[in-house]
This record gives sequence, structure tokens and C-alpha cells, in this order.
Amino acid sequence: MVPSINRRKILYGLTCFLPGVVGCAAYQFGNSTLYATNVRTIYVPLFQCDSFRMTPALDIGERLTESVCKEIEKRTPFKVVDSAGADSILTGRIVADTKRMMVESPTDQSRMVEMNLQVLVTWADRGGAVLASGSIPVPAASVDVGQAAAL
Repeated sequence: MVPSINRRKILYGLTCFLPGVVGCAAYQFGNSTLYATNVRTIYVPLFQCDSFRMTPALDIGERLTESVCKEIEKRTPFKVVDSAGADSILTGRIVADTKRMMVESPTDQSRMVEMNLQVLVTWADRGGAVLASGSIPVPAASVDVGQAAAL
């Protein structure tokens, strides 16, 4: 009688243990579940800008592209590479920008300016299938303006 009790315990243990192991085999933990598994590298071309602002000291498209590349490298497991070796492409277009004066001097000169951007972003894989797409508002940036600043 003793061997049948041990068999039952073993059988009961296996019926509880095996579904848990087999059922959770493909489950991932941590922040790796947030990112596409088939993408390891990204190409980020220069963001297009539909703005009519022509300030030589402030090229919004270049600065935003540089910032996006730095954030991708810092916060994600992806590597930013050239177009030939990329698994995916992240394109962006600045569709709206506003700039308003927040603080002005008694002589009506700007002392603090706030700038808002709206960016249309598309992330596609090498085959052209869209992985993600949408419009992203860039958080407002307040800029202290010195006497020699170019606005």
C-alpha cells in the first residue's frame, strides 16, 4: 500500500509542476517584453521639418534627430546604425511648432520663451511593415534668453 501512496504523490506533483513549466516557457520577465524581439538595430534619418521658421542658429530637425538617437541608445536595447545594416527605420516629421514669449523685459524684449513641437513618427521594419505610428507632442521647453540670443 505504501508504494501506491508515493506514486500518487509523484503523479500529483508532476500534474501540478509540468503545466506550469510548459505553459510559461515563452513568457518573458522584465523590460525586454516592451521591445520588438525581431528588431535589434534602427536607422534614424534626419527628421523633416514643415516649419516656416528659418533661424540659422536653431535647426530643429537636426537637434531633434540627435536627441532621439541619444535616447534610443540610452533607454532601449536597440543600436542606432546606418541604413545598410538596420533592421528597422524610424522616420519623423515635425508637423507643428509654436513659440510664445513667457517673460518679457520692460522694453518688450523676450527674456523667457516657450517652444512646443508636434512630431509625426513612423517606425517600420526592413520589409516596410509599420511597427508603430503616431503623433507625439514633444514636451515644452522653456529657454532663458540672453542679450545675444538669436530667436
